[in-house]
Amino acid sequence: MAGKPQPVRVLYCAVCSLPAEYCEFGPDFEKCKPWLVQNAPELYPDLVRDATAKEADRVADQLNATGISFGSGDGATASSGMIIPPKEEVKRLPGGKVKKKEKLEVIIEKVTRNKRKCITTVKGLELFGVKLSDASKKLGKKFATGASVVKGPTEKDQIDVQGDIFYDIVEFITDTWPDVPESAIFFIEDGRKVPAV
Repeated sequence: MAGKPQPVRVLYCAVCSLPAEYCEFGPDFEKCKPWLVQNAPELYPDLVRDATAKEADRVADQLNATGISFGSGDGATASSGMIIPPKEEVKRLPGGKVKKKEKLEVIIEKVTRNKRKCITTVKGLELFGVKLSDASKKLGKKFATGASVVKGPTEKDQIDVQGDIFYDIVEFITDTWPDVPESAIFFIEDGRKVPAV
């Protein structure tokens, strides 16, 4: 009778958290390469060769920049500790797509339901540091109507206010929260984004 099968040990990449064999198919393979060369050289021998060739080129360039040639017999060696300027961190979504930065803007939209009833939707107040729960309470008290924080179709929180307060709300927002400039408030009319100014 055969012995108990032992579990397989899988090496996971510290950069993208995929198994090391699948890093090349992940969204950040370029970022994974240094880690793979250091921790899993047997999986990607081509990367190791490329890394040593690049390292040799980098040392040669550094020596040339300082005026030291390979043939000089003075015993001077250069270290490969070049200073690399930090790149701006880009947020990536699954599949390697780059996440766009959100624009600082408040979007106000009026949605009609049941022919005569309206709901005014306010999106983007949280980008200016406004707590949506406090904002919905203030809107409800000011306009004497129901207001609540709900998840919108894009899974972001928005404020739904019952009633047609489409044009009155701009003045209230700019007076209550001075951090929100009037130039950053937009209406959605007929499917187009129109400035509130």
